[in-house]
Amino acid sequence: MNKLLIVGTVAFDAIETPFGKTDKILGGAGTYIGLSAAFFNLQSAIVSVVGDDFPQEYLDLLTERNIDISGLEIVKGGKTFFWSGRYHNDLNSRDTLDTQLNVLADFQPKVPENYKNADVVMLGNLHPLVQSGVLDQLESKPKLVVLDTMNFWMDCALPELLDVIKRVDVITINDEEARQLSGEYSLVKAAAKIQEMGPEFVVIKKGEHGALLFHGNQVFFAPALPLEEVFDPTGAGDTFAGGFAGFITQSENVSFENMKNAIIYGSNLASFCVEKFGTERMVGLDKQEVVSRLKQFKSLTQFDIEL
Repeated sequence: MNKLLIVGTVAFDAIETPFGKTDKILGGAGTYIGLSAAFFNLQSAIVSVVGDDFPQEYLDLLTERNIDISGLEIVKGGKTFFWSGRYHNDLNSRDTLDTQLNVLADFQPKVPENYKNADVVMLGNLHPLVQSGVLDQLESKPKLVVLDTMNFWMDCALPELLDVIKRVDVITINDEEARQLSGEYSLVKAAAKIQEMGPEFVVIKKGEHGALLFHGNQVFFAPALPLEEVFDPTGAGDTFAGGFAGFITQSENVSFENMKNAIIYGSNLASFCVEKFGTERMVGLDKQEVVSRLKQFKSLTQFDIEL
């Protein structure tokens, strides 16, 4: 069985949307990626850090999904990373109300021995030095390294971010971040510029408007499934990344054609994530629902035309 190494935050979130609000709930990029990738036939491990305030039930939730947490450091007397945010009415923009790095401030990643030869590495949104630190520990070159990042790191750690971008095969960012990183407004030009930085493949996420995959002069577009209700977009991008990386790990195929399927699988899983607060929908999701919605994606994008 192929191995997927996941790097990313395991955290507490407090979320407010036009539809309600939560107190501290389970969150973090690594958590969403892991829960999403668990729908594929693979072995996975999360490298992250939490404090001893992190509940045992959340650790059990991860292990019940066959996620190896031996690389999840628990700091005695430490507090887990916490983020609080409020979404605007359009759900596309949000205000960060509070960020407490806590144990994440001094995090030194430690890759489990049996994952130093992982087939695929998914570098979730974290400080670029942490992402590089994970790559430095690998004993063999993975089939694929996927990196997710955000504008925050472009603002405050750009040289370190550019260093790690040179070392990856795929980068996933949203349209605003692609424009900032490249200095180009056209997403086609932006993707070409970013490919020159190192990644062979560029995935640009456009939220409710789908996702674009670029490879050389090849482009693929996957729509987002129109949903009756979008409740909370937190973690949707990470869920997408987990579905993308999970499918690639399971299929052992890193071609452009296969990545088209990975984009669809990622979009499919992300469409569930937004239907409830936090990780609630992903935790309660079953494989039959995933397959059923994949059929919806297929009918949404398939057509016959005479040329």
